[in-house]
Amino acid sequence: MKLVILDRDGVINYDSDQYIKSPEEWTPLPGSLEAIALLNQNGFRIAVATNQSGIGRGLFDMNALNAMHAKMHKALATMGGHVDAVFFCPHTPEDGCDCRKPKPGLFYQIADRFGIDLKEVTMVGDSHRDLQAGAAAGCTPMLVRTGKGLKTLEREDLPLNTQVFDDLAAAAKHIIAASKSA
Repeated sequence: MKLVILDRDGVINYDSDQYIKSPEEWTPLPGSLEAIALLNQNGFRIAVATNQSGIGRGLFDMNALNAMHAKMHKALATMGGHVDAVFFCPHTPEDGCDCRKPKPGLFYQIADRFGIDLKEVTMVGDSHRDLQAGAAAGCTPMLVRTGKGLKTLEREDLPLNTQVFDDLAAAAKHIIAASKSA
């Protein structure tokens, strides 16, 4: 099985320091849905691993999160793509859970669900904590310059072997090309 793990906000859709709190605020980044569809068409399954502390902060509820994801799934379907599973952490940083990135708990949940060794998985994120979580779980980390990506790129402590791409479309093309040459 070929699997790619994606962060949501800043990779698939626009991000906001005020949080994405409703389906109306959830807007895909240019080319991101097409990139997911392209990955699907090349045999990749897609899991999303996303921190959603807005739930723990009381900014939105599960109904709103489900509605955002329903909008994402519907938009993807119109492009011929799909996400196989969405894993999210509803906790705030103060909760000290194991599933909030930069901890790798969500990635371990994904590995269990799909029965896959994470050393065979690429993860794409825009923040340092995405990359940290993916690398800690054994994934190959990829940084996109969308969302918080440019700010993250300024850091000197990116995980070893982090590859950098302009956006999810560029990362997807690289992932597909690498899988064909393997």
